[in-house]
Amino acid sequence: MPQPRVSVIIPAHNEAAAIGLVLAEIPAGLAQEVIVVDNNSTDNTGEMARAGGATVLREPRPGYGYACLAGMAHAFGRPQSEQPDFVVFLDGDHSDFPEQMPELLAPLLRGEADLVIGSRALGVREKGSLLPQQRFGNWLAARLLNIRYGGTVTDLGPFRAVTAPALLRIGMEDKTYGWTVEMQVKAARLGLRTVEVPVRYRKRIGTSKVSGTVRGTLGAGYKILWTIFKYW
Repeated sequence: MPQPRVSVIIPAHNEAAAIGLVLAEIPAGLAQEVIVVDNNSTDNTGEMARAGGATVLREPRPGYGYACLAGMAHAFGRPQSEQPDFVVFLDGDHSDFPEQMPELLAPLLRGEADLVIGSRALGVREKGSLLPQQRFGNWLAARLLNIRYGGTVTDLGPFRAVTAPALLRIGMEDKTYGWTVEMQVKAARLGLRTVEVPVRYRKRIGTSKVSGTVRGTLGAGYKILWTIFKYW
């Protein structure tokens, strides 16, 4: 049986201090390609990512979703025989543990799931890694998803793995803060099999562009709730 092709997509905005560490911790031989999308950075994120062996794309439009969509366009913009079987999304701030990728991919490889979410709520978190507003926002969004779709969601964590057919069927559109919840909402609406795997979580390197500011916190919270109710 041929080894499955895995593409890793890492959106990164001003993560020069972290991206090299993230790339170094991805298990050797796991990914066909690691794609870092330099999302309008003003530092040398792109140079550091390239030095770490990643394919680097430049997305000048600021927005988490814009970066992820650019990574997808690259991964699926090649001949069919070279496209990935699975896609892993991972943050570039060193808060996730890349070495846990095999744990996220395992349910997909066994054919037991279409989408796997790395749940920080179920895993071990370093003290201070999730701020109170993040914990409340995740709880509220997960609660609403469970009420609407009858699941057992605990987190909207950015560390996730998905089969290529499922990802393409979902038809991702969000350009900013609603990316992760859009994927989970649409997966539920389509009846895709979503499971959670506990993941560890640590303090990010640098200041969060979302939870680190009042504007970012409010903007993300509004967009997440808006996305949930948009598809309600």
